[in-house]
Amino acid sequence: MPGDFLDRYSLGNTVCHRLPPTLKIVLAAAVIAGCALLPVAYWPAHGCLACLVFVGLSLAEIPLSYLVHRLALFLPLVLVTALSVPLSRGFAGGWEIAATVVIRSLVAFLAALWLVSTTPFDRLLAAMSRLGMPRLFSALLAFTYRYIYVLFDELARMKTAQRARTFGKRSAWQRWTATTRLVGLLLIRALNRAVRIHGAMVSRGWRGDMRTLD
Repeated sequence: MPGDFLDRYSLGNTVCHRLPPTLKIVLAAAVIAGCALLPVAYWPAHGCLACLVFVGLSLAEIPLSYLVHRLALFLPLVLVTALSVPLSRGFAGGWEIAATVVIRSLVAFLAALWLVSTTPFDRLLAAMSRLGMPRLFSALLAFTYRYIYVLFDELARMKTAQRARTFGKRSAWQRWTATTRLVGLLLIRALNRAVRIHGAMVSRGWRGDMRTLD
């Protein structure tokens, strides 16, 4: 699974991949900030920013199917959030705010996706640290990225064991209770693993500093 979850295409050799990580962070941040500061009435400018991001994704040779899959996971949450504003006003107003939420979220998401898809995560964290990101936050992101795959593997084994112990067709309530027990057990195992990992790192001289090779 490593390399498939967040930065599947980060090891390419396109012109976008060869840019310095610091420059790519600045470019992505500039696009996100520009989209956030522009009023929604200036929709041609938002369209230009969206086209710029799509050009970057095309130059990075990111497949369209990958973008569609990621957008399918992201857009429902954004649409529900955006529709909550007109809904709170009885659909008599708030559509401009809803459009602003959708447009800005979409451009920011695609810009961040371009950044992650063209830069390996370790190099991205190192560049963000050089730009002034707090060391604690950098360490948390590094550990999250490293052990999220371990968590997914643990979840897959637990689901396999659960299916092996299940016979016959279950009702919706039984599936719901089984899922809640699975999540609770996964949380307990994750906490126990975190304690073991912390003890192992302290015994090896961990002092809270992430050391990377430039």
